[in-house]
Amino acid sequence: MILKVQAFKNATQQLSTKMKIGQLFMHAVFINDTEQEIQKTEKLIRDYYIGSLCFFHSRASTATNFESPKKVTYNAQSFKKLQQLIIRYQTIAPLPLLIAIDAEWGLAMRVENTPKYPFAITLGAIDNNAALLLEVGRHMALDCKAAGIHWNLAPVVDINSNAKNPVIGYRSFGESKTRVTTKAGLVLQGMQAEGVIGCLKHFPGHGDTDVDSHLALPVIKKAKEVLLANELYPFKKLIVTGVESIMTAHLAVPSLTNSTTTPCSLSEECIKGLLRDTLNFRGVVVSDALNMRAVAHLYKEKGLLEWTAFEAGNDVLCFSENLADGVTTIYKNASIKMIEESFARVWKLKEKIFTGAIAENKSVLNFKSSSTLNKKIAKAAITLLEGTKEDIASFRNTEYATINLDYEGRLSTDKEILKSLTLMKVKTKDQTHILLNLTPPAIKPKNDFSFLAEEIAFISELINTKKVVLYLFGNPYVLELFPVRKSIATIIAYQNSKEFKEVATNHFHGTYTANGTLPISINLQN
Repeated sequence: MILKVQAFKNATQQLSTKMKIGQLFMHAVFINDTEQEIQKTEKLIRDYYIGSLCFFHSRASTATNFESPKKVTYNAQSFKKLQQLIIRYQTIAPLPLLIAIDAEWGLAMRVENTPKYPFAITLGAIDNNAALLLEVGRHMALDCKAAGIHWNLAPVVDINSNAKNPVIGYRSFGESKTRVTTKAGLVLQGMQAEGVIGCLKHFPGHGDTDVDSHLALPVIKKAKEVLLANELYPFKKLIVTGVESIMTAHLAVPSLTNSTTTPCSLSEECIKGLLRDTLNFRGVVVSDALNMRAVAHLYKEKGLLEWTAFEAGNDVLCFSENLADGVTTIYKNASIKMIEESFARVWKLKEKIFTGAIAENKSVLNFKSSSTLNKKIAKAAITLLEGTKEDIASFRNTEYATINLDYEGRLSTDKEILKSLTLMKVKTKDQTHILLNLTPPAIKPKNDFSFLAEEIAFISELINTKKVVLYLFGNPYVLELFPVRKSIATIIAYQNSKEFKEVATNHFHGTYTANGTLPISINLQN
C-alpha cells in the first residue's frame, strides 16, 4: 500500500479522461458476496479505475430489496470478512480506493458483532452535553478506521416533522432545525477529529415525506422560502464548518426544480444552483444510491441516468447498476471542464486520506469503551413523557405486576402471538397495577410498527383499565398508537440494548432522574 500511495501522489497527469470518470463512481460492494461476485467486482475496479467503494452487508439487505423474498443471512464473521475484502480490493486497485459505508449509528448498521451506538433520535433527546455527541462521532470513526473505512456517509440532517415518514424517523435528531444542526455538527466534528470523512444527507431534506425514496419518488410541495428557513438550515450552517461531502436526495421539490417529476438528485437547479451557487458548497456532492426506485427506472437507455446525475452536479455516483455504460455515456457527453472539476474535488479527498495518518491506522474495535459510552447516553437521554417521579415512587409501593412485551425481531407466527396474548390477559386479569416494558416489533412506522391489531388492542386495554407505568424501548412515534395520557407515567428509554435497560431499571427504582427532552412532537390520544 505504501508504494501505491507514493505512486498515487504523481498520478493525476497519467490518468486518461475515462480513468478520471471511473474515479467518480462509488461502486456498491457486499461483505457477504460469493467468490464469483468478488471477482466480478475486482474486474470492474481494474477495468474502470473505480474511485470508491460503498459496503453493504449483503445483496439481500439493501433497501431496494424490502419486498424481496431473499433472506438476510447472519454472519458472525462479517467484520473480519469486511477487513479482508477491503485489503483485497485495495491490493488489486490501480489507485487507492476511498472506502465508504453507511454507519449512522456505527458499523452495526451494516456489520454484525460491531459496536452499536444510539440512533439519532436518541442523541436528539440529550440536552447540554456536547461531549457525549463528540464521543459518538469519535467512536464511530475509530471503528470505521479499524475496518479500513475512510468515509462515513453520515450524519443525517433531515428534520423529521412527519410522524409517518417511512425512511427517516428515528434516523433524524429531531424536528427542531437548531437541535438537528447542533447534534449533527457535534457528531460530524467527532468523526473529523479522527480523520474520517463525513457526509450530510439527504439534501435538500427528506424529513417531511410519507414516501420512501427507495421505493418511489416523494414530492415536497413547500415554498422555497420555507425550505431555506427550515429544511436547508442545517446544510447552510454546517457547510461553513467545513463538511467534506453532501448527499443529494431522490425527492421532487417543485419550488426548487419547477418540476413534480424531476428529483433534486438529477436537477442542475437544485445542485449547481442552490447547493453550489446559493449555499456556496465547495466539497464533494454524492448522489444517493442510483439503484433506488425513485430514479432507477427513469431512463430506458443504460448509462443515461448516470450521465444525467453527473450533468446535474453530482461528483460521485453511488450504487450505479450500469457502471460501464455510465462511464461511456459521461465520456461521450461531458465537457473536459466538468470532468476535471469533479475529479479535482474527489482527488482532494483522496489526498487528505492517503497522505495522512489514517493510511497507517492501527485502530481496533473497543466494545468496553462503546458500552461505557452507551450507558452515559442512556442516562442523559431517558425522557419522562407523562407523570412525575413522585407518581412512579408511589407506584413502586403497590403490588404491581411486571409485563415484558419484547417484540423486537420476533419470529413467532400470528397464531403463536395470539396464544401468548390470551395467556397475558389471564395473567393480568386480577392485577390493578402494571409495570409495562414495551419493545415494538419494528423501528419504522410501516403497518403500525408491525404490531398486530390484537396487540394494539391489548396494550390499549391495559392502559385504559389498569394503573400502568410504561417504559418504551423503541421509536417514540409508537406511542401515538396507545392512550398513554391515561398511564400513571410513560418513560421513553429509546433503545433495547442492555445499557438502556439497565438505566431504565435504575430510573424506575429512583436512582436516576430522567433528564432527556423528547426531540419530536407526537400526537397522543386523549
